Amino acid sequence: MKEIKKTYWKGVEELTNDPAFIKNADREFPELPTQEENTPSRRDFLKLMGFSLAAASLAACEAPVRKAIPYVNKPVDIDPSIPNYYASTYNIGGDYASIVVKTREGRPIKIDGNGISPTTQGGTSAQVEASVLSLYDKQRLSGPMANGESKDWDAFDRELAGKFASASSITIVTNTILSPTTEKAIAKFADKYANVNVVTYDPSSNYGILKAADVSYGVKGIPTYHFDKAKTIVSFGADFLGTWISPIEFSKDYAQTRKISKERPEMSRHYQFESNLSLTGANADYRTPIKASKSGLAVLALYNALAKKAGASTFTAPAVEVEHLDKAANELWANRGASLVVSGSNDPNVQVVVNAINDLLGNNGKTVDFSRPSYFRKGDDAAMNKFVVDLKAGRIDAVVFHECNPAYDFAKGEEIADNISKAKLTVSTNDTLNETASLVQYVAPTHHFLESWNDYSPRLGEYSLAQPTISPLFNTRQAPESFLVWAGESMTYYELLQEEWKAHFAKQDVIADFQTFWDSSLHNGVVEEAFTPVSLSELNGLEQAASAVAKAYKSDNAGTELIVYKKIGVGTGVMANNPWLQEMSDPISKATWDNYLTVSQKWANENGLRMVEGATRKAKLTVGDKSLTVPVLVQPGQAEGTVGLAIGYGRTKAGRVANGVGVNAYELLTTGGDFVNFDITDGVTVELTSDTYSIAQTQTHQTYMGREFVVQESTLGAYKEDAFAGRYRPEIYKDGKFVKPSKVSLWKGHKYSQHHWGLAIDMNSCVGCGACTIACQVENNVAVVGKQEVLNRREMAWIRVDRYYSSDADVKDLKGLEIASENPEVTFQPMMCQHCNNAPCETVCPVAATTHSSEGLNQMTYNRCIGTRYCANNCPYKVRRFNWFKYHDNKDFSVVNVAQNDDMGKMVLNPDVTVRARGVIEKCSMCVQRIQAGKLTAKREGRPVRDGEINVACAVACPTDALVFGDMNDAESRVSKLLKIQENELEAIKEVGEERAYHVLEEINVSPNVWYFTKIRNKDKSEA
Repeated sequence: MKEIKKTYWKGVEELTNDPAFIKNADREFPELPTQEENTPSRRDFLKLMGFSLAAASLAACEAPVRKAIPYVNKPVDIDPSIPNYYASTYNIGGDYASIVVKTREGRPIKIDGNGISPTTQGGTSAQVEASVLSLYDKQRLSGPMANGESKDWDAFDRELAGKFASASSITIVTNTILSPTTEKAIAKFADKYANVNVVTYDPSSNYGILKAADVSYGVKGIPTYHFDKAKTIVSFGADFLGTWISPIEFSKDYAQTRKISKERPEMSRHYQFESNLSLTGANADYRTPIKASKSGLAVLALYNALAKKAGASTFTAPAVEVEHLDKAANELWANRGASLVVSGSNDPNVQVVVNAINDLLGNNGKTVDFSRPSYFRKGDDAAMNKFVVDLKAGRIDAVVFHECNPAYDFAKGEEIADNISKAKLTVSTNDTLNETASLVQYVAPTHHFLESWNDYSPRLGEYSLAQPTISPLFNTRQAPESFLVWAGESMTYYELLQEEWKAHFAKQDVIADFQTFWDSSLHNGVVEEAFTPVSLSELNGLEQAASAVAKAYKSDNAGTELIVYKKIGVGTGVMANNPWLQEMSDPISKATWDNYLTVSQKWANENGLRMVEGATRKAKLTVGDKSLTVPVLVQPGQAEGTVGLAIGYGRTKAGRVANGVGVNAYELLTTGGDFVNFDITDGVTVELTSDTYSIAQTQTHQTYMGREFVVQESTLGAYKEDAFAGRYRPEIYKDGKFVKPSKVSLWKGHKYSQHHWGLAIDMNSCVGCGACTIACQVENNVAVVGKQEVLNRREMAWIRVDRYYSSDADVKDLKGLEIASENPEVTFQPMMCQHCNNAPCETVCPVAATTHSSEGLNQMTYNRCIGTRYCANNCPYKVRRFNWFKYHDNKDFSVVNVAQNDDMGKMVLNPDVTVRARGVIEKCSMCVQRIQAGKLTAKREGRPVRDGEINVACAVACPTDALVFGDMNDAESRVSKLLKIQENELEAIKEVGEERAYHVLEEINVSPNVWYFTKIRNKDKSEA
């Protein structure tokens, strides 16, 4: 008999001499000595990107603790392991949110919305959530610089003061400033030096609305919009749920008109006319794709249709056929005073016609209010264009770029970059050497907003405060403080801030003791005051505007048109160096790490382009004499004859994350008339090349292929007749009759004697913005993996928002059902671990790493998991993520050698959440750390847990309150009332009385603790 040799594991001593072991040890533990000298130490993916430590995946204990040093004199406001919260304000480039910042041991780690803010009302966005990571970006400047060399502040200020004094004129270029006190600091600077001119521009300009408000009513400001008061909403290209002006505020208001119940079966009706498929268009009841060249005529046609009903004068214009326009006109007229028309156009003439429409409908002062203007965008395109002309002509003596980057994000940025050297003195207050700051002589880097004192006035009568949540990490100085120093003022900016508030509110006679008022304001974060509405003139300028629109727009433009838009994640590109935002999948295209040219399915078919799993081809996009080569993405819903391209990409001086990602769409913008034009209707050509490209998408299937058990939807008319409309209620045959699947089970079920946590998701309220995905990533230390790993289908997001398109194919045509409609209806579905009571993952784990808690949660014991992935294979929802690499410490994810102990990225980590290692499964934990903290607080105080004091990160971030979390054992909890839980027995399977509530894949009877509510569209029943 042949002898069988047994193979034994090698001992540690033997392994240390094994070359294969050494190679792999070096890969996994780069701190070990390597045989390859001069090989850079490999770090995590975020380290490659300049954040050094994987801000979402580094083990906080990686650096060994040498000594334990106790506080001798402990700071009053810091208790180890106990978080502190500070009300503050997010404001970048006019984007605004009142926030609450969570800090641990003096470092900000999480941002939530401020629930008492009258504007953002507790909501956040993806950018607001991700902004905490930008605080720890090592690309930030560490101190002032003069002519490329570091300086100390005293020498820097002395040298600069002499330069300012000798300048014949000074121009300050800035994005929108919402802070009254910053404006005061600039005013003091202007008082010091002669001939100071402030020029304001915005990368995402709303100059057309500002100009039209001035022309129509003599008001310099954007009106306050009340989407919550509108029964009929008509939008022409305004992405008010995604990127237009104040999307957090508008989403919150809009959702109030979309929530329905059997007791209140009413909702708004929303019409959208647009070229690109936007987030707002995806949520519309009726969406009509139109070319941008036709949009102005469509607005004018709507005015004429309403004017005929009102007996008012109409205007001559080319005839235009737009589907659903007459229907929209009829419903607007039927809901006069409770309707709203908005437009995303930057053309002042179009906006004047929009003002006239709302005036004709009696909406002014109700759903749109010019008497209480908001200040989110103050950019003046005409003034900025003049600045560029003067710069080219050498008429700008000195220029200060105040926290802005026009060399990159203005339509004439290339001209600014080429001519900036003609100014004798150039200064920037940017905190990084971006495309503009790298060209100037002096850089006075400002603080991050989380290191700063400030105030903001988002609209008339409303104020908010910002306070530092951490000491400055670098030798920076807040920009308004720099203006005070250069003005020769002895006071600090904080002193000026208090002085201004004391003077302002003392005039209002609202305070008796300023310090008490100040402390209360800091605690709350927001202050409202009585205000006098702005007086309005009678509507002006309509005739001239209508005539201009009729001449400028075409009903039959045969050429290709380019629509330049803004994506929800990267936005204008200000925070492009933030990897959380780069890896966030776009809500519509589901693409990450790129911008791309969106084309219609018809264009793709005509040009022989077919995308498969993100694989596509590049195209040469030409606008006038400028060309870009960009990958093509086939986008259902794209208007025929149009293509779309997002701004915010193509950065060259942003940092290692953003540099070289995508192309710069700002270069293609034009400035027709006196405004920046984001809709380019002439001189556009697209030529498909043979170059191939892969776009990293987190979802490559377009539809749910008619599977009613995934997404359930109906119309409002059908819902009024039957509250179960659209529901797919699976039944099985047992003992001669049909019963619910929940009544047939091999499981004995669970008894929950204390808490039973559940989550309800209203598909009507969810607009798909993705704020929840970033909030989860921040809260739970979820890893960034990079474009290639997304292409490999190894993204790590714990919550995803699936986007489904409708299909025109017959339900029996399975292959046809995979193809989306040319103009599809869109449904968004947040998907995370469903925390099943009959969980398939729990039964297959060979080491019991995944178990069921006594409170209904599916638990993961990372220390026990050996990475078999049986649980992932058996999960019907595909929500479990496998750590293929040590993302935080793997050689394949870095090309730079950064000293580990110098890293700052670890400061953003949540210490309450375990950082996962290579080879383990992770997934949504329902923020168990928050649950435990809430329970412990209640226990210390000797009381039961109150409903609402424990909430998951995704639900807290949601600006539309689409996610409701709570204890289903508490009959008074919000989630119990929402689900209408009918029985009192502590059983796993709750009897839910809400007709719209259902489980995804209900027929397999895994009995989730997550419910979804049927999507209801406000369409005529005949059009469903």
